[in-house]
Amino acid sequence: MTEEEARIFVADRASASSVARIETFISLLIEENLQQNLVSKASLDTIWTRHVADSVQLFDHVPRETRSWLDLGSGAGFPGLILAIARPQAEVHLVESRARRIEWLTRAATQLSLGNVRIHGARLEKIEPFSVDAITARAFAPLGKLLNLSAGFSTERTWWVLPKGRSGAQEWAQLKPKVRRMFHVEPSQTDPDAAILVGQGKPKAGASV
Repeated sequence: MTEEEARIFVADRASASSVARIETFISLLIEENLQQNLVSKASLDTIWTRHVADSVQLFDHVPRETRSWLDLGSGAGFPGLILAIARPQAEVHLVESRARRIEWLTRAATQLSLGNVRIHGARLEKIEPFSVDAITARAFAPLGKLLNLSAGFSTERTWWVLPKGRSGAQEWAQLKPKVRRMFHVEPSQTDPDAAILVGQGKPKAGASV
């Protein structure tokens, strides 16, 4: 996927006003990246493909009516802030424990007037659980640990949409059989070497082998 193809991909899944707001977000991120390493400098050249379309593709794996998201380890704002910009009618909860990243997410959400964003500045295990329609995480933790830590935020109807790199299939294979059956592996539309683990339900304690 080229950068122009990535822009078209995003525009097919978000309104024109949301795409304009994403462009503003990119400008803010490039400026902030001079102060702290939010994303690798090299990835800025392919930011629409590597980060924006990579985030927006998650919408293809959940129902359109999904109204609440929990993004774990939001960091630079991918996918959480992009999801919030592209779906202003959805409530998006961002979990981030690093102080400078919390400051960045708060500032970006304020400057972009994202009233649908809730930022939880703490480690996930310190947050009182609440139920959401979908949970996502990008480079947050190994799959088994991720499921164990976040299971309390899920219900039997919660969707899990977890971008993974080449390790996706291997991490899926290491889950206990009952939990493994909840998930299937989808290819990433932006990276031929990456995968997305998609599932629905509430994992039981001790998800990994």
